[in-house]
Amino acid sequence: MKFKALDLTLASMFVGLMAIGANITSFVPFMVVGGVPITLQTFFAILAGTILGSRLGAISMTVYALVGLVGVPIFAKFGAGFSTIISPTFGFILSFILTAYAVGKVVEKNRTLSAFVIASLIGLVINYVFGTNWMYFAYKFWAAAPEGFTYTMAWLWMVAPLPKDIILAVFAGMMGHRLEKTVLSKGSFKHLRKAA
Repeated sequence: MKFKALDLTLASMFVGLMAIGANITSFVPFMVVGGVPITLQTFFAILAGTILGSRLGAISMTVYALVGLVGVPIFAKFGAGFSTIISPTFGFILSFILTAYAVGKVVEKNRTLSAFVIASLIGLVINYVFGTNWMYFAYKFWAAAPEGFTYTMAWLWMVAPLPKDIILAVFAGMMGHRLEKTVLSKGSFKHLRKAA
């Protein structure tokens, strides 16, 4: 599959959006609710799948991960560097690649609003399952786990951001579908709609 200049521009745009989404509370401090920062990474990963499709969406998330690993501070809390791989939360960064790919695959086959929303929720499940399991095993095998840390505790930590992420996932699906009908099915964007 050959990529056009537009493809590379859109993929780069999502790398930038992911960097902003990871550190949104640095720019908008009031987006910390009850001590929990409201990040937008999952939202943008899902949106990448709905807009860019499976292949380009996954590539954009892979580029985001690689740019951060080589030292550009675009991860949460402006983190970066190869050492991030051993971070308990690195699984969430990897999950964005799978999330964008899965979401893109679903919407490439079905362009209805319900398909976009379902695809977005599937992407959210992938994000949570992969990221939370990575976090659990990281704490168990190589990171310093909090006292009494259990698999149940790992999932309980995810309860706080879950309502926000469900709402944002649905919104991402609706936004992706709206853009599909108004922009992406026309002109230079048409090729993005072809299944990879």
